[in-house]
This record gives sequence, structure tokens and C-alpha cells, in this order.
Amino acid sequence: MLPLMSSTSDVFHAAGGADLLFLAAEATQDAPDTGGLADFLRGFFGPLFLVIVSIVAVFFLFTREITRFAQFIILAIFIGIVFYVPGIIEVIAVAIARAMGVSTE
Repeated sequence: MLPLMSSTSDVFHAAGGADLLFLAAEATQDAPDTGGLADFLRGFFGPLFLVIVSIVAVFFLFTREITRFAQFIILAIFIGIVFYVPGIIEVIAVAIARAMGVSTE
């Protein structure tokens, strides 16, 4: 049974903290650089998304299903906004929280 530890640093040192710290630093040095991954994926899938939306919209227009066309366009615009402006989700969440009176700081 482990003795009671008075702080997190005691637990860290008891668990071999220096070795864990070295392993964590070594793992971050070998990690791949993913800084531009989101931009790459957005640049790759963005035009693909627009092509698919265009094809489906033209299909709905040619089959004269105006109601489904309108529903699809509204949904596509919403998905496009979330896809092209990913920070909008956080902005909307903070705005809703502030409107409800919740502190966001």
C-alpha cells in the first residue's frame, strides 16, 4: 500500500518523475509537425465539398424539387461556414454562454 502523499510533486517524484519528464520531452521532439495539417485538409476537401454541393444542387433543380433544393442549400451553407471558418463554433458558444449569464473568463 502506498503512503499518503502531500502534494502532486511528491507523487511525481515517487513515480520516477525525472524519467517521465525525459520521456515526454523525447516524444515531443520525434512528433511530426502537424501545424499545417488543418490548412492542407481544408485546401484539399474544400473544392471537393463545393463540387459535390454543386452537383446535388443542380440535380434538385433539374428534377424541380424546389423544397429539397432549398433545404439542401441551407444545410450546405451551414456546413460550409463551419468548415471554412472553424473558429466560429467557439465564438457562437461564448456568445450563447454570455447571453445566458454564464461567465466565460
